[in-house]
Amino acid sequence: MKVVATYNIKGGVGKTSTAVNLAYLAARSGFRTLLWDLDPQGSATYLFRVKPKVKGGGAAIVAGKRSLDGAIKGTDFDRLDLMPADFSYRHLDFDLDSTKRPTDRIRRLIAPLKAEYDVVILDCPPSVSLVSENVVHACDVLLVPLIPAMLSVRTYDQLVDFVDGMPGRKPKVIAFVSMVDRRKKSHRDFADRLPQDRASVVTEEIPNRAVIEQMAQERAPLPVFAPASSATAAYEALWERVRSCLNGGG
Repeated sequence: MKVVATYNIKGGVGKTSTAVNLAYLAARSGFRTLLWDLDPQGSATYLFRVKPKVKGGGAAIVAGKRSLDGAIKGTDFDRLDLMPADFSYRHLDFDLDSTKRPTDRIRRLIAPLKAEYDVVILDCPPSVSLVSENVVHACDVLLVPLIPAMLSVRTYDQLVDFVDGMPGRKPKVIAFVSMVDRRKKSHRDFADRLPQDRASVVTEEIPNRAVIEQMAQERAPLPVFAPASSATAAYEALWERVRSCLNGGG
């Protein structure tokens, strides 16, 4: 079982759309896939038409009073399940802090699912917190969307330093440029230059397309309702990159 997390310190960078589309594409590729929506806003949960509610909330899950397996919901898609968000996740830092080995709790919660799933994708809230430390320890690949602006590079460098400075196992960090409008010279220059400047930034990019915003209206992954879109092709290319990394490639 491999674990991928979509994460950025900043919000509004395309993290949830990436998690939803990659989870769908992983399942479509034949992998038994679980998406865990760790963001109390519950956007990924909404997109999959699931109620953002977990009995007992995050505290019950973290304390082991409610099994993760018992809270998982099916989706409309074969091989794709969802662990829903819950508004109580806004207190997840406090819940984790009350456990033994609090930075490793999410990894230990996921571990028993290895017989049921091939891929687990974590959609994470934007923060530097105990939740994000858990996510870093739990995942094999940390997937970071970057908007084409220099401040996002500064934030990314802070994130890389944060990961490098953490004890224990570390994931492979992969960044990609999101929300790219190639009609703008600044976007083109940024998206072309950044993979040359930083080895951990891949060349695959996600365009700024209105059809991505339509996911909220359709409440479905992009390949389902816009299979011929250039944005769908971009997510498919990104998934192939991630898939290669999970298999030991670059």
